[in-house]
Amino acid sequence: MSQTSELFLEKSKVKAADLDHRRKINFNIGRYNAVVPKGKEQYDNVHLARERAKNTKWRAIETLDQQLEDFELNFTKRGGKVIWAENAEQAMEEILKICKEKNCKTLVKSKSMVTEEIHLNDNLEKHGIESIETDLGEYIQQLDGETAYHIVTPAMHKSKEDVAKLFNEKLGTPLDYTPEQLTLKAREIMRKKYVQAEVGVTGANFIISDTGAIAVTENEGNGRLSCAFPKTHIVVVGIEKVIPSLTDLGLFWPLLSTFGTGQKITVYNSIIAGPRQLNEVDGPEEMYVILLDNGRTNILKNPKQRESLYCIRCGACLNACPVYKNIGGHSYGAAYSGPIGSVITPNLSGMQDYKHLSFASSLCGNCTEVCAVKINLHELLLDNRKESVEEGMTTLAERSAWKLWKLASLKRSLMNMGTGPMKNLMINGLFTDWKKHRGNLDFSKKTFNQMWKEQHKN
Repeated sequence: MSQTSELFLEKSKVKAADLDHRRKINFNIGRYNAVVPKGKEQYDNVHLARERAKNTKWRAIETLDQQLEDFELNFTKRGGKVIWAENAEQAMEEILKICKEKNCKTLVKSKSMVTEEIHLNDNLEKHGIESIETDLGEYIQQLDGETAYHIVTPAMHKSKEDVAKLFNEKLGTPLDYTPEQLTLKAREIMRKKYVQAEVGVTGANFIISDTGAIAVTENEGNGRLSCAFPKTHIVVVGIEKVIPSLTDLGLFWPLLSTFGTGQKITVYNSIIAGPRQLNEVDGPEEMYVILLDNGRTNILKNPKQRESLYCIRCGACLNACPVYKNIGGHSYGAAYSGPIGSVITPNLSGMQDYKHLSFASSLCGNCTEVCAVKINLHELLLDNRKESVEEGMTTLAERSAWKLWKLASLKRSLMNMGTGPMKNLMINGLFTDWKKHRGNLDFSKKTFNQMWKEQHKN
């Protein structure tokens, strides 16, 4: 068992037993579940919209090389600069190089999961650069020394009382501050940082190929301030975020907002196509887009797993997952949690260390049911399991146990041997590793054959 697997089991054990944590998560996800159906009312046929989005992403991913080259060509025409990063180390090296050139001491960044993936804040801190999270949820997490808990709502696991206590400890605000007052305090601090910052960093929800632009969607306006106030704007984005055309946003923006937060459309939607032009009065003097691979081409070359690159990071699968709702986002030990994280993390960061995530699923299929772009997530989880077994990432004891199980399952006489209590004693008493994180197996007192014969004895 890998160290990451052991850590996952330990964290999961603690969180699953934390009733206060589960209460907060169920409350917040309950609010999400109440508004999403209302958001879907804007669609005459929401399933058709999802199908079209999936087909559009299929076309984008199948022609990914050409789409990215078109983006680079169109983006650089307006003075933008594109940097190709094969891994997280290369991306950080380029970011640090830009920051050094600009003599950067303070950096503001909007919410971005890909910067979590490359551990941007920690790396900048090591080089004496202050990195400020400007998304309120991310700012709360940064104050508390935690990573994002959820793809869309980073501080979902905190109540308003938790945030008030945190602000009291870190910022000296009164304990009885309302959410509005806490927000205004954060705003007061951030506004100063926007002016001080030499560099702004954002992610991108979409890379628009035919226009050479990136699209950012948000609800607070912090993304616009992060890319417009500093003289230098750096975009860090995974190569899979590409869509072929500007007109595709008419499909993807409402889907992202509806399945992400239950809104018909998010509050701020920006299309950024390069640095400030000669006839423009605001915007950055320089703009860089770092196209990050970091294992995505490993997924791309896998015909089955390639489908996971369609993901638009709406977070719907997390909110639907019974496992996520019990163990929380931090238990996964990776930037991406929930079903989509369990699918892509083993392929991004190594099957040996993260194969356990694909086994941490009930395979109920609810994640597939709610996915905005109809990714067959539960099937991809099964495929990851299959791949890990085929690559020999199982113990001798586990392989032997399944061989015995297969042998018994295929031979009715062996299945009928012994009574239910005898089987309970053998399985629950002997297979202690199996029992460690599972409930007792409870065999029927009578075999299927016995019950069948009793029912049809005449």
